Amino acid sequence: MLQLLDKGGRNFVTLQTNMKSRKGFRSLSVQMTAVVSVTLVLLLLGTAATLGMFARNVTTDIKEQMGFDVVLEDTVTESEINSFKQLFSEAAYVSSFVYHSPEEILNNWRQEMGEDLTVLLDMNPFLPEFEINVKAEYASADSLDAIMIPLSEVSGVCEVNGHTEIVEAVSHNLSKAMMVLIIIMLALLPIALVLINNTVRLTIYSRRFTIHTMKLVGASRGFIRKPFLLSNMLQGLIAGILASALLAGAYGYLWNTDEVTRSALTSDMLLITCSGMLVCGPILCLIAAAWSTQRYLSKDYDKLF
Repeated sequence: MLQLLDKGGRNFVTLQTNMKSRKGFRSLSVQMTAVVSVTLVLLLLGTAATLGMFARNVTTDIKEQMGFDVVLEDTVTESEINSFKQLFSEAAYVSSFVYHSPEEILNNWRQEMGEDLTVLLDMNPFLPEFEINVKAEYASADSLDAIMIPLSEVSGVCEVNGHTEIVEAVSHNLSKAMMVLIIIMLALLPIALVLINNTVRLTIYSRRFTIHTMKLVGASRGFIRKPFLLSNMLQGLIAGILASALLAGAYGYLWNTDEVTRSALTSDMLLITCSGMLVCGPILCLIAAAWSTQRYLSKDYDKLF
């Protein structure tokens, strides 16, 4: 009889240990699933934010390649040319400028066209000129007109050439592209929030009976809520770290593709995006965990099924 009891006791302990082991494995599996899900959502948000900043930088670079040409008279002196250089270096609307002498323009013509105009015309037909690139905020037809008209009246200026129609078309298309991107990002944000909330709610749902048991033994709501909030904040932090690592890897790959991408992808962009994911992950998981825990704290036992 004692042997049977002893054997039955050992079987019960073994069964209880197996049940605890399965329960612990199931809990770990749920937590890992939650971390992976939140990581993917944060990565989606981080990618959208990076694309937005990348598009903004590309737009700025394109706009700052726009501008106009200031053609000077052939009688302009060296001191007047230096005065124009000083003027453009101090002008608020100038992002960069280049001076081309008549000889430099003639040499470029020879290389591109294969013709020597001095042989045909017995003179250099080109005039000295400045190639002006404006800052992004001035890259519009109205702004360029407001700059070019006064410049054309300055002494020593022969003419000012600007392609305002092209500038206006490019600015309009870039504005439309940025608007579409902003709309997509605004649409992704609530979707991401809903996905994180549902993921956290499932982790709380799997432990709803634990919450009810703690209520029955007299634990306060704050005491019950605390471990759930801390564990979900930790999951959010881990998800933020994983998402940042994945985004940094993609960033490093794109950095080595070409010069244009490298100039638009700055280290500040990566720092801002990764910092945002590291902060948003724990905060969003904390808010979702607080809401879900409060929901099950307020439910009766019969409503937990």
